[in-house]
Order: sequence, then structure tokens, then C-alpha cells
Amino acid sequence: MTQSDMILKALKQGDRITSLDALTRFRCMRLASRISDLKKQGVDIRKKMITTATQKNVAQYYLPQTELF
Repeated sequence: MTQSDMILKALKQGDRITSLDALTRFRCMRLASRISDLKKQGVDIRKKMITTATQKNVAQYYLPQTELF
């Protein structure tokens, strides 16, 4: 299973993924690139900027509710 496949599976399960999540769960160091690949395949992935506990702004990716399986 590719990193993109694992990320898409997690998103379909309702997970919200940040770059740190992708690194620890999928050993993916380039989440934005994998998200771009999935978007090119037609997957409607949304992005929300969040602030972490250490006051860092990071992107959090998720699927809209209508796409959950």
C-alpha cells in the first residue's frame, strides 16, 4: 500500500491529518505532495490551518462529511 493509499484510507475513516501525523503514522515526510497527488485524482480534500499546543500554525487535512465511508 502506498503512502497516498494509507492517507486516503485514514481520511475516509474520518481522521484529520497533519504533517506530524503523516510522519509518525505513514512515514511520509511530504504530506502536502501526497495530498496534491490525491487531489489530482479527484479527491475533494479540505485544508484547515490550526494552532498546535506549542503555538505553531500547521495545515490539517480532512474530507468533507459527505465523503466519509
